[in-house]
Amino acid sequence: MSVPSTLNIGLCGFGTVGQGVWQHLTSHRAELEARLGVKLNLARASVRDLKKKRDVKVPARVLTTDPLAIARDPAIHIVCELMGGTTLAREVTLAALWRGAVVVSANKALICEHGPEIIAAAQKHGGHFFFEASVAGGIPIIKALREGLVANRFTRIYGILNGTCNYILTQMEEHDAPYAAVLAEAKRLGYAEADESLDVDGWDTAHKASVLAWLAHGVWVKTDQMIVEGISRITPADFKTAATLGFGIKLLAVITRDFAKNELSVRVHPTLLPAGNVVANVSGVFNAISVTGDVVGTTFYSGRGAGRDATASAVISDIADAASLLQHGKGAHLLGEITAAPRACRLAPPQHVLSRFYLRLTVRDQPGVLARVASVMAKHKVSIASVIQGPADEPGAASLVLTTHESDERAMGATLKRLKALAAVLDEPVLLRIGDFER
Repeated sequence: MSVPSTLNIGLCGFGTVGQGVWQHLTSHRAELEARLGVKLNLARASVRDLKKKRDVKVPARVLTTDPLAIARDPAIHIVCELMGGTTLAREVTLAALWRGAVVVSANKALICEHGPEIIAAAQKHGGHFFFEASVAGGIPIIKALREGLVANRFTRIYGILNGTCNYILTQMEEHDAPYAAVLAEAKRLGYAEADESLDVDGWDTAHKASVLAWLAHGVWVKTDQMIVEGISRITPADFKTAATLGFGIKLLAVITRDFAKNELSVRVHPTLLPAGNVVANVSGVFNAISVTGDVVGTTFYSGRGAGRDATASAVISDIADAASLLQHGKGAHLLGEITAAPRACRLAPPQHVLSRFYLRLTVRDQPGVLARVASVMAKHKVSIASVIQGPADEPGAASLVLTTHESDERAMGATLKRLKALAAVLDEPVLLRIGDFER
């Protein structure tokens, strides 16, 4: 595709992020054009409702309700897919790549679900796919992995990838507030969606973890191949108990690679982190990612993980990279390097995924219960490290919190199944992992 002195940009989707991209690209256009040596023209934008009032003023002539028309328009050099979802977004992305255009996407669910197909289409038809905004908002973690840290093999990547969950957990901890009340406040403030399940059940984080695992290890891991657990059953009492033990609680994505066994583990779950851990001290809507490589050691990235401005910043960064690629060929190698020589590895079986664990049980307040629980754990070779007993909310019940020495996911899964069957256990057990990442 020949590239003129002006690059036309089309935005497919003009919600919060799309309007942010239009606003900031317009206000910074002169500086960007001077750096890139090419004119940038915001040529078209697709919307659901042409009559809707928006924060950003856009000429009516550039608006359309048909995003596929933008994707297929040969005059559009850079297509920004900012719609969300995985159906129409997939059609738009593939339509643009099939004609050799550049696509910039913020859609982690799309990449997780259809990544191999998208990358194959880009390579086959000469298109290019940029997706910095899909993970951690304004934090340039994708550029760090694929460019700055390319010399490394990554033994561990972990961090906070969902600002909604981090806000909720921070508020619960700081204000001793129950989950339901904090969630309602997060919705009122616009930090949580009306349907919060994608965030609080861990799926948004899992989509992002899938993208990071592919970048770091060349392996596509679907969410049904991961441990994915959310935050809805965490209580203020868990924060108090964790603090007593010297920990805080965060929802983390954890990606580990055992190069000796050639095994990869990708999981998402609430995790107890030592109070001195740098990720443990990231609060509110911020994200944080720790990356350990065999050459560089451990590096750390933190910033706003979502929202209009942070995500727009990442999208515009990709637009700048796309412009440089189209003008000078810079960056054209990036996807090819990742996919040309896949670093094949297998997913670690549950018995190879090791951790210490925090287990909270609501049990009948009667003699012998602890002995029965300990017997079940011993049967599955799960060693108890500490026990904290206290009152429960319901009459005749007690709260039993146990931490374990290092065990594995298979043993803990079998232990939980047996504990649930005990008549003395009154509620679904709450299991959290303990993140000993600095050991």
